[in-house]
Amino acid sequence: MLEQLLIFTRGGLILWTCKELGNALKGSPIDTLIRSCLLEERSGAASYNYDAPGAAYTLKWTFHNELGLVFVAVYQRILHLLYVDELLAMVKREFSEIYDPKRMNYNDFDETFRQLRKEAEARAEELKKSKQLDRPVSDRKKQGQVKKGGFEGGNKKKSEANDGGDGDTGKSYKLENGHSNGNHVNIEGSRAVVANGKENASSNVGAFDVSKLQKLKSKGGKKTNAVVSKGSKVDVDPKKKVTKKNRVWDDSPQDSKLDFTDPVENGNENIEVVATDHGESMMDKEEIISSDSEAEDEEVGKESKPDTKKKGWFSSMFQSIAGKANLEKSDLEPALKALKDRLMTKNVAEEIAEKLCESVAASLEGKKLASFTRISSTVQAAMEEALVRILTPRRSIDILRDVHAAKEQRKPYVVVFVGVNGVGKSTNLAKVAYWLLQHKISVMMAACDTFRSGAVEQLRTHARRLQIPIFEKGYEKDPAIVAKEAIQEATRNGSDVVLVDTAGRMQDNEPLMRALSKLIYLNNPDLVLFVGEALVGNDAVDQLSKFNQKLADLSTSPSPRLIDGILLTKFDTIDDKVGAALSMVYISGAPVMFVGCGQSYTDLKKLNVKSIVKTLLK
Repeated sequence: MLEQLLIFTRGGLILWTCKELGNALKGSPIDTLIRSCLLEERSGAASYNYDAPGAAYTLKWTFHNELGLVFVAVYQRILHLLYVDELLAMVKREFSEIYDPKRMNYNDFDETFRQLRKEAEARAEELKKSKQLDRPVSDRKKQGQVKKGGFEGGNKKKSEANDGGDGDTGKSYKLENGHSNGNHVNIEGSRAVVANGKENASSNVGAFDVSKLQKLKSKGGKKTNAVVSKGSKVDVDPKKKVTKKNRVWDDSPQDSKLDFTDPVENGNENIEVVATDHGESMMDKEEIISSDSEAEDEEVGKESKPDTKKKGWFSSMFQSIAGKANLEKSDLEPALKALKDRLMTKNVAEEIAEKLCESVAASLEGKKLASFTRISSTVQAAMEEALVRILTPRRSIDILRDVHAAKEQRKPYVVVFVGVNGVGKSTNLAKVAYWLLQHKISVMMAACDTFRSGAVEQLRTHARRLQIPIFEKGYEKDPAIVAKEAIQEATRNGSDVVLVDTAGRMQDNEPLMRALSKLIYLNNPDLVLFVGEALVGNDAVDQLSKFNQKLADLSTSPSPRLIDGILLTKFDTIDDKVGAALSMVYISGAPVMFVGCGQSYTDLKKLNVKSIVKTLLK
């Protein structure tokens, strides 16, 4: 049964809702659909599933882009209603005829909807009955054909075995059309029922000639022997082999100690202090996009476009002047395909690029094309708006503000860095620590990577250089307990922020993911940062989705903590392949909070959304 049907504008004004249904929906499925699907450019999907305590809903929707209307139907997921898509299309058609932007009351649409619903339900019932009637007939035919073919084939094989394949034995049975077994074929029955003469002919045609096969074998043998003999000739004369002389190394023993992992007791005087040497962090500098580059791009675009506009010049010019009545999906497909290919060359995951193009097509289909505008430019403008909307954070995460709020409550602000192996978690943790030090915030590091060799020493080196305390317990310890003790130590010492370093782990490694889930559940950090490489393409989707999925599945809490933000590393090595940022944000919904762009402590900056969008569409 249909639970609810709602018509509202893109601005959020509800125009009409079905009073007959009037079922109180559990939870807020429509609000979640708008927030998680329509605003996040996922409207190209066929449906949306919403789970609430005691209920599971499926939501389907359609747009009237020219009028700016949204039609949403809600029903119980278990029912699998077949008429919802047709009903939405009929409601859209009828409501668009009576829609007036100045009108607010549409009570007279109740009777129209009642009739449309009856029609849709009746058609669905007829379709279901016709399918039920068609199935037994087709099944009987198939069963009859299989049985008949099997019996006939069996009889035929038996007769051939007894009589040596003689054609006269086929006269003992007849085909369905009444003809004796000559050259006729039973089309409705099994294809195996063929005249013996034909069968023998076809078998002779398809048979192998043994003499030819033996000739081929002998030829192949000669060739291989020839090759071997040639090879053996090359290997003759071992005297001509040139032997490489051994390199002579200096065998004198080294006096200096190679193991630097032990703690240095009085080594603080010789450690390089960089907290004041490197100047201001790039996080606090505004990135300026020059207008000259934009102008150059436009000029290049204008120069390259006339070549592609040779075909149908007069018709396209007339269409751009007069404007097109309504954009159809077939009109948008060439421009969207080109846009999808362009996004994939920028390292956007294929799945994400496809979903974005579907969403843009859903938002443009049915709209009227304005005069003096091309379809390609309209599609690109819509894609640009969609990308800006996706990359702009849904909620503001201001770390400095949150740190001061936690300081007032006399507790440290805890940040946990997670990610796969080798992406640069420890290095970028030190960059974040340096940025916080620039803002007069006291920081403590927690070495919770008790798995990788050298991880504690690496973090200890960063702590010495930045002159900040580090909490460590060595290796082979439970990282969740180490993090808990580090937070307690920071509370005693009055540290403002605790930066927790964790071991790198692949998203499929369940024991390590379980340990990470335990660490997050036990310590309840204020921020969980996923550290990912900007070099990854399709793997970004797999990494983030599985990290979130594992954290949700392995958590013992009813409301598990997921990834709150993203730190993208190695951003200086990718040139214009910036698609990983888009893929990660789209799949997780978490914003990119930091971008690592170098090796020094100052090489950490914010993500410039306009710059990324410009690069993606360039």
